[in-house]
Amino acid sequence: MDVRLFDQWGFGGEAPKAIFLRREAARFFLGKRMQGPSPPDDPQKRKDTASQRSRSTGPALEAMYQFLLWLVPTLEKFPRSQKFLLGDRLQSQALTVLDCLITATYSRERSAHLRTANLELEKLRFGIRLAKDLRHLDFNRYEYAARAMDDIGRMVGGWLKTQTNATPNSTSPSGGPNGTPA
Repeated sequence: MDVRLFDQWGFGGEAPKAIFLRREAARFFLGKRMQGPSPPDDPQKRKDTASQRSRSTGPALEAMYQFLLWLVPTLEKFPRSQKFLLGDRLQSQALTVLDCLITATYSRERSAHLRTANLELEKLRFGIRLAKDLRHLDFNRYEYAARAMDDIGRMVGGWLKTQTNATPNSTSPSGGPNGTPA
């Protein structure tokens, strides 16, 4: 390496030595890192942490979070005319579903929050369908979104069903409330 080149750029005569030392330090630290335990980007570790998160927060909440991770970059690819109109609406509806699921996870009165999440999920379905019909989403992305929202809807519906079965209704065996016939 020519020292005059470094002098011309104002680095002085010590630049090649500094570059050499930086390279050696990088080799040392990268070598140590690769010899140690497996890096956190190991797919098996990611699966374990995703399943652990799912156990602590619930599968519906985790599935909605994963859907949002896919949805936000997808909405960024919308044309400018619809990115800030339809794209923002879809993103806010998806975040509302996530908020409702978080609230349902950590509260005692889950049924109302789950019904709200179900309603917002239905609005999101229609919005995604509209984006497909306007050709802002191709068929493969629409298919992925439709399947993901269907899975989330099934999870929310099952969770809502267990909540309504767990809480006794005010109806009596005769059918109507307080013993009156239905």
